[in-house]
Amino acid sequence: MKSVKLGSAILLGLFPLAVLAADAAVPVKKMNGMLVDAKGMTVYTFDKDTPNSGKSACSGTCAQNWPAVQAGAAAPAEPYSVVTREDGTRQLAYKGKPLYTFVKDKKPGDKAGDKAMNVWHVVTD
Repeated sequence: MKSVKLGSAILLGLFPLAVLAADAAVPVKKMNGMLVDAKGMTVYTFDKDTPNSGKSACSGTCAQNWPAVQAGAAAPAEPYSVVTREDGTRQLAYKGKPLYTFVKDKKPGDKAGDKAMNVWHVVTD
């Protein structure tokens, strides 16, 4: 009977670590009906990205203005995935679309990039 209690105690003790690991794999969360990064900054998708292609269409000057949301080392759970960028960095994707922030958003909740050039959109779903 002691081994059952010990085993249960170990499993219960590891559960919070599993929850933390899952949270660490996805550095975004839903807030006020949209996705935001760990700093509370609005997260966007780019219409020129092909869903589930594993690639980002935003590089060079685009990437300077629309920084990629970096993926953690752990593999995220669906609906999140990881895109490997041209420079080898790992970018988080949502429903197969790479995620970005916008340099003109200065504080949490800003959405200056929403509908920019009719190709950038706040992630609301």
